[in-house]
Amino acid sequence: MKYKWLNIKENKKLIVFFNGWGMDEAVVAHLDPDDYDVLMFYDYNNLETDFDFSSLKNYEKHLVSWSMGVMIATLFPIEYLSSTAVNGTLKPIDAEFGINPRIYDLTIRGFNEQGRERFIRSMFDSPVDIKLSRDIENQKSELVAIKSYSANLDFKYTRILISDNDKIIPTRSQEKFWNIPANLTSGHCPFFLFKKWSEGVNG
Repeated sequence: MKYKWLNIKENKKLIVFFNGWGMDEAVVAHLDPDDYDVLMFYDYNNLETDFDFSSLKNYEKHLVSWSMGVMIATLFPIEYLSSTAVNGTLKPIDAEFGINPRIYDLTIRGFNEQGRERFIRSMFDSPVDIKLSRDIENQKSELVAIKSYSANLDFKYTRILISDNDKIIPTRSQEKFWNIPANLTSGHCPFFLFKKWSEGVNG
């Protein structure tokens, strides 16, 4: 697992962002950090990291996780004052509560440049021009690796955001898992609805 500081200015408050599969900071680069430092985790080809979690002890910590990051975030020993799950569940590869495993496996087998372009188009309600730095083989191997992970089901999110037109992790699957209705008018990636990171924390 990789990490990157998107903002580090010795603020008292920290947003820890667990990104979605295959992504980098391109999907959130436009967000104003305001008075938060922002730390992003991404690339879940393995869950090993040299990040020193104890270095975060003096922060007021808030979690924002998206897509596959909703599951991954539950596996690390960080205590948060608030935690927001965005378009994900704790069972993201699941016929009832996530992506149907058959479809997930077909995605792996057919993953190529065209498949990646289709996936990116499917993330949004309307065309968005984003430039990812991740290469295809790295993304494909991450798809395979994620199949072997299981969430900490005891982890409790304090806020759930569900898009009403999610074509990646189906809206109805998320609604069923969290037992709440969709509350965003968006596709799978809703971040372009927001201008500031704090909107993911405070609503």
